[in-house]
Amino acid sequence: MTSRQIVDIVQRLGPRLKAGHAGTLDPLASGVLVVCVGAATRLIEYVRRMPKCYEATFLLGRQSPTEDVDGPVTELPHPPTPSLDAIVAAAARLTGAIQQRPPAFSALKVQGRRAYDLARKGQRLDLPPRTVMVYRLDVAAYAYPELRLRVECGSGTYVRSLGRDLAASLGTAAVMARLVRTAIGSFRLEEAVSPEALSADTWTGHLLPLLRAVESLPRVELTPVELQHVRSGRTIPRRVDGPEGGEVAAVDGAGRLAAILVPRGPGTWGPARNFPIEEQMP
Repeated sequence: MTSRQIVDIVQRLGPRLKAGHAGTLDPLASGVLVVCVGAATRLIEYVRRMPKCYEATFLLGRQSPTEDVDGPVTELPHPPTPSLDAIVAAAARLTGAIQQRPPAFSALKVQGRRAYDLARKGQRLDLPPRTVMVYRLDVAAYAYPELRLRVECGSGTYVRSLGRDLAASLGTAAVMARLVRTAIGSFRLEEAVSPEALSADTWTGHLLPLLRAVESLPRVELTPVELQHVRSGRTIPRRVDGPEGGEVAAVDGAGRLAAILVPRGPGTWGPARNFPIEEQMP
């Protein structure tokens, strides 16, 4: 099931329901997919910024043009058998801000077309490397040829390419055989709901507060007068400083997200996005 198919399932739960997902899962992968509905679709970019956690299983000594078992897999002749210590050391070198070459079979656009469309037609693609953030890369289990890794990374990181680069540094190759996304920020697999469990009668019971999407932002509670000014697009006095970019999550007296505020001048805030309570899902 693709990420788009999940969104289609959610959209059919209610009349004229607007929905979108906050980070594609490859067909091979399973796990957490955050789906935003209604007013929350305007917060998708905040969820996409959150760190992501994965459990990935690789098979060493094998290679594939897709870097996973979805493509034709070939075994290397007489590949080395890396030691656990060597793998742990190689994983440590792939943490922090690293340069990563995206896989040819990816959704990145090349001259207006998806890279995987061009790759499927036999076109050779060498996508330029880009900086990605890997917060953790731990060995969960190893019994050659199977290697299981736990990964915590930032947006834009390709886990199958981490396995590719780790194996290459050990003089071998690897293909990804399984991938489970266990978390996006605080959205964890344990609290996820199966698509099959959703129905027109029950789906609203699985909705989470809009604040979960902006939990990393500083929070300020607005007075009724400030709330009225913000809803009208006017500025209010700034009471705390936000992080880089200056964004602050403004809540009403009941703790519901009312707006995203940004600096509008010396000592003032203004709304970048408003979230009227009456437009929010029950």
